[in-house]
Amino acid sequence: MDKLEDMASVCEFDPITGSIPATKVEITVSLCVLYTQGVESKQWREFGRTEVIDNTLNPDFVRKYILDYFFEEKQNLRFDIYDIDSKSPDLAKHDFLGQTFCTLGEIVGSPGSHLEKPLGSELQTQTEKPQTGGIPGKNCGTIILTAEELGNCRDCATMQFCANKLDKKDFFGRSDPFMMFYRSNEDGTFTICHKTEVVKNTLNPVWQPFTIPVRALCNGDYDRSIKVEVYDWDRDGSHDFIGEFTTSYRELSRGQSQFNVYEVVNPKKKLKKRRYINSGTVSNEFTILKSCTNQYFFTQIHFTVAIDFTASNGNPSQSTSLHYMNPYQMNAYAMALKAVGEIIQDYDSDKMFPALGFGAKIPPDGRVSHEFPLNGNVDNPYCNGMEGILEAYHESLKTVQLYGPTNFAPVINHVARYAAAVQDGSQYFVLLIITDGVISDMAQTKEAIVNIVLLLAERDIVQFVPFRDYMDRTGNHVLSMARLAKDVLAEIPDQLILYMKSRGIKPNQTPPDYSPPGLSPTPTV
Repeated sequence: MDKLEDMASVCEFDPITGSIPATKVEITVSLCVLYTQGVESKQWREFGRTEVIDNTLNPDFVRKYILDYFFEEKQNLRFDIYDIDSKSPDLAKHDFLGQTFCTLGEIVGSPGSHLEKPLGSELQTQTEKPQTGGIPGKNCGTIILTAEELGNCRDCATMQFCANKLDKKDFFGRSDPFMMFYRSNEDGTFTICHKTEVVKNTLNPVWQPFTIPVRALCNGDYDRSIKVEVYDWDRDGSHDFIGEFTTSYRELSRGQSQFNVYEVVNPKKKLKKRRYINSGTVSNEFTILKSCTNQYFFTQIHFTVAIDFTASNGNPSQSTSLHYMNPYQMNAYAMALKAVGEIIQDYDSDKMFPALGFGAKIPPDGRVSHEFPLNGNVDNPYCNGMEGILEAYHESLKTVQLYGPTNFAPVINHVARYAAAVQDGSQYFVLLIITDGVISDMAQTKEAIVNIVLLLAERDIVQFVPFRDYMDRTGNHVLSMARLAKDVLAEIPDQLILYMKSRGIKPNQTPPDYSPPGLSPTPTV
């Protein structure tokens, strides 16, 4: 009944979540009215209306809607279909025909970005009682939604930096410097957008060139501030701050010049030492701007979750436990799982997800397992959607005994075995590990990750996000969980594209025939 076309265009900043859209989308529909939902308020707001098409039960609408698309966010959409009886803009004066709900990711993630949804017969607005339209309980028709990326805002910048006379931070050697780039947001905060590699044992590092979308650096605003922090890498993760500087893309685009030599300043040192000048300098060797062509990778994302069932999480029957089984609200593990899973599930067409646990004694003999299925089925660890995973998780808490140690390597190797078998670009594997943060098998975990990098990735594929940084002390977890999901998932689109490029896999113009993957190998318990 309707066409929805999503296309990427000029990228804009979302002041609520601090996100930069991965792209922009354009949508076409009947009179169909499109509503979007606020992240925090959950109120529906009218986004736009199509033109009215007379005397047809199969309208094909010309008018399109352009929406910012954020891979890492859950963007709820509502489509209401009306039979127009007059020229009045008041929808209450027209006949309601049907309604459907979906997410923008659900459309983009469907095979061929083509989604068909049945229309329901009740109008739900959240502010009014449901209004019956059409014939209750009967088929009200189907709405067809398609998505296509627009070609704007696809510029990429390739840059290289070097530094001179950075502060020495290591007692027995020179520093191991790396840089972190931050995009400034409308509200004055900063969001990380790039991290360089570590250059070992030098005060005069030369970093490798890197390519980054301009939208990620400055959202297309060449004069927006970019903050750069310089650190000395430490093995234990407690990296030493050397200093920082600010610039803009307009300044960086000048390339190598006297204007692109930046003093690296440590504000605390500057306050303490009267004669302090700087902690070194950083120079931009070159910046090359190029237009990136549209890339369509019709890829199924296979999402696996692994949950920490070690005793350090606390007794699930006590409120201090991260696994606390509260009958009135979700615990920390469930909130994190739901926030991330509800977004990434849109990119898996069969919505069947392996869900594993580790670090517990499991029935029937009480053996310690670091790779057990949450649903108890060693032959088929798949759960049906996020509700299925959450149900299996809660049932596991009733049957297993939290124990230890906290070993990551078994679940990492579990997913790696499947990823290694599919290297044609048709499937991409994502493992979400939710843990209380203490890793027991660090050497084996590092080895597992290095093996994946050498075999499949040849790039940074690990993202650590501390859950505690997103806990809202006021009890309003809606916005904080949206931010958590955004930061957990933000790097996946660029990682996927880098993988495709490293393998020489070219974008497809038509989606491949999709067949669900086979079952996971039987977990080792």
